[in-house]
Amino acid sequence: MKKLAIVTTHPIQYHAPLFRLLAGSGRVQIKIFYTWEQSQQGTRYDPGFGKHIEWDIPMLEGYDYCFVKNTASNPGTHHFNGIVNPGLIKDIEDWAPDAILVFGWSFNSHLKCIRYFHGKIRILFRGDSTLLDEKPGVKKWFRQLFLKWVYHHIDFALYVGTNNKNYFLRHGIPEESLFFAPHAIDNDRFAEPEEYYAGEAGLWRSRLGIGPDDMVALFAGKLEPKKNPFFLLDLVKSISNAKFKVLIIGNGVLENKLKERAAGDGRIIFLDFQNQKKMPIVYRLADVFILPSVGPGETWGLAVNEAMASGRTVLVSSKAGCAIDLVRDNENGLILKGNKEEYIDFISGVLTDKARLAEMGLSSREIIRQYSIQKIADAIITALN
Repeated sequence: MKKLAIVTTHPIQYHAPLFRLLAGSGRVQIKIFYTWEQSQQGTRYDPGFGKHIEWDIPMLEGYDYCFVKNTASNPGTHHFNGIVNPGLIKDIEDWAPDAILVFGWSFNSHLKCIRYFHGKIRILFRGDSTLLDEKPGVKKWFRQLFLKWVYHHIDFALYVGTNNKNYFLRHGIPEESLFFAPHAIDNDRFAEPEEYYAGEAGLWRSRLGIGPDDMVALFAGKLEPKKNPFFLLDLVKSISNAKFKVLIIGNGVLENKLKERAAGDGRIIFLDFQNQKKMPIVYRLADVFILPSVGPGETWGLAVNEAMASGRTVLVSSKAGCAIDLVRDNENGLILKGNKEEYIDFISGVLTDKARLAEMGLSSREIIRQYSIQKIADAIITALN
């Protein structure tokens, strides 16, 4: 088997199932080099949620890994010099891989790693940037030149979807060097056991005062400007039907302002951040999941994958990188393009039509099957060979 070194910053709940799948595939030998050494403590402060987070699912089981010494004075993934690993290149050379897969270039050590191994062994790259927030001007021109220089050092890029592919093509990576490795989650974990998840969600809805005939729109994520959670408050005010309710789950800088504006409206319900094991139940609290992001920086939106695997109808902003790939208007949801009347009409039309919502939920599940961890693994091994 060929040996693949994977360079990434820290354990991520979406990556762990992929690493386990690769390690157990019998098709490749992998070792993960985590460059944010300080993250090995498990609990870390997430500024987006405004609290310390420790995931409740296994993150480091089933694959070989190490944490590389990080000497940054201000360690973290929030800036370029937060990841500085003087020993990374030697550690990789000592393991003697046939190829390297690097997640993201915008860290000191990751860029040095790409440059050092360029021309020595095959370099695969994984990133999910898009052109959705690109602004015209001199800065755009200089950035394009710089990114073309960066990507000149890689052999293959693993693109996550249409918008990401266009980004790579714009910056000089030829079509034949691109492999489709879709952004994906553990679909099976969110899909089953359906009966248990649905039962738990029904009990939770009852405790929240949500009736069986009520229609619930859900936002789950960081309460921050780019996610645009105020959209949910505007939506509930535009639809006067008492059976329409909004559930906002998460924490963040906008939390107090959202609660102040929602005060007195019993149709708006707030819950704190919920950990991974509860999320399949969380999505079933609602009939419709909404991601109304305005950017910049909503390169994909993996919560949409989770909602679709949970069988939900989805309303997703066109500023989210995933929308063009995952959402089919009036089949499994709606792409939000800024036309307020369109999405109000959509919600009003399905408000009392549970059968239609169920059909769209089934369509979501069918579509998201094409976005699987297995497809990522297959793309990595194809590029490696």
